[in-house]
Amino acid sequence: MARTVVALMLREISTTYGRSAGGYAWALLDPILGIALLTLVFQGAMGMHKPAIGSSFPLFYATGYLPFLMYNDIANKMSGSLRFSRPLLAYPAVTFVDALIARWLLNMATHSIVFTVVVGSIALIFRLPLVMDVGVVLQALGLIGLLAAGVGTMNCFLSMRFPVWERAWSILTRPLFLMSGVFFTYDMMPKVARDVIWWNPILHLVGLVRRGVYVVYPADYVSVPYVVSLSLGLLLLGLLLLWRRYRDLLEL
Repeated sequence: MARTVVALMLREISTTYGRSAGGYAWALLDPILGIALLTLVFQGAMGMHKPAIGSSFPLFYATGYLPFLMYNDIANKMSGSLRFSRPLLAYPAVTFVDALIARWLLNMATHSIVFTVVVGSIALIFRLPLVMDVGVVLQALGLIGLLAAGVGTMNCFLSMRFPVWERAWSILTRPLFLMSGVFFTYDMMPKVARDVIWWNPILHLVGLVRRGVYVVYPADYVSVPYVVSLSLGLLLLGLLLLWRRYRDLLEL
């Protein structure tokens, strides 16, 4: 199984990032450009003097944008795992679990490295006295991966069973970028809005990342048991549905 997963990871590296350094550079440039744009819009165009936490706009938006990007990209990659590896799944040695694990491991490692490099670079370039709780940050990144695995596995089944689901999911989740605390903190919102967006698990994960990066930020609203139970529920249900139907789905 380990050899199969590694082979699938190497195949995805060559197809997704290519054989040149340019493909890997884009994995860093994409979030850097996004953070720079958010900084220019809110600090430059809107004239805001300081972010909701701390004094650095790039760091504040990095701690919101990077977790959201990490969740979204891993979940989307996992939802397309069976289609991506369809030719190889005809071999008895390759199972749908191998395809899911390979995509999860590769993209989890990629985004963890991107997070470390971008946040570290911001601290160095702007000479920020960054004191992080590394344990909390690692916990947050791990939970992002768990949530992405749950949503991605469930969507892997649904998108193959119901082809319209992929488009519908894309439309339904567009507001998540605005509702996940990328631009603001949960505490800044009015109570009526907090009662609604609290159910968004990505909001909890962004808050947990910021609790680790900004040690003075308590993020009392974060509920780790809620995120874990939701993630594991989706993951187990998705795996069960795929285990029962994935051979039939590959023939559709």
